[in-house]
Amino acid sequence: MSNENLRDTIAPKSDQLNADDLLVGPITVQITGVTRGNSEQPISVHITGGYQPYKPCKSMRRVMISVWGDNGADWVGKAMTLYCDKSVKFGGVMVGGIRISHMSGIENNVSLMLTTTRSKRSEYVVKPIPVPSEPDMLNSLKYAAAKGSDELMRFFSELPKTREKKETWEAHGEALKKTAAEADAANGEPNAP
Repeated sequence: MSNENLRDTIAPKSDQLNADDLLVGPITVQITGVTRGNSEQPISVHITGGYQPYKPCKSMRRVMISVWGDNGADWVGKAMTLYCDKSVKFGGVMVGGIRISHMSGIENNVSLMLTTTRSKRSEYVVKPIPVPSEPDMLNSLKYAAAKGSDELMRFFSELPKTREKKETWEAHGEALKKTAAEADAANGEPNAP
């Protein structure tokens, strides 16, 4: 067990991603599936990274539908950055909530007017997820590979699907897998050859 990332030690016991999960910082995840829920939480957005499903509030569902359309199957493979907005109120008390700051599939900022209280609307802006350039992507992949196979695959799966990602993997994938296998062996991981 590594002491490098202690995020799992503060994870709430829940069947969904919570704002508290994001107190240490935002996460960028890729959508792996969307399922219907109940009347209180109508959809569950299944995401990469080992996180519980994201069950977006009505405002964030409006954002997702405005940007990606109303067919949840079309959302699979898309990426978004989620963060904890500490100013979110419930019952007049600031409790914090999960908001989307960046989304894939857009080239420019998207501005929407969302209802914030019964009689008030405010502008909400979502930014495009920046696609890393090949040198940045390669350096990030090398860093992940140095931590082992699991970290390399997790990081790679969370990158948006782009031509640069494919070309970087085609050119450097074998070397990255070798580096990851060496890290696994050094750490006594079961993925080691």
